[in-house]
Amino acid sequence: MASSSVIESFLYDEHTQDLNVVFRSGRRYTYKSVPREIAEGLSAAASAGEFFNTHIRDQFTFERGRFDTQRQP
Repeated sequence: MASSSVIESFLYDEHTQDLNVVFRSGRRYTYKSVPREIAEGLSAAASAGEFFNTHIRDQFTFERGRFDTQRQP
């Protein structure tokens, strides 16, 4: 992932299709039923924040909360 002023990190679980995003603000969200192609697009995007706002935000249901960013899928 390219450096982002908005997104600190993310982790995609291909089995559950959960995309876990940690924002620089410290907020953590799990976006549900995200296709692998979208997660790959986020990883490859020149601007992760712009990609997120266009392709993920308001497109998928989400849960706000905690998750382990070190967990292996």
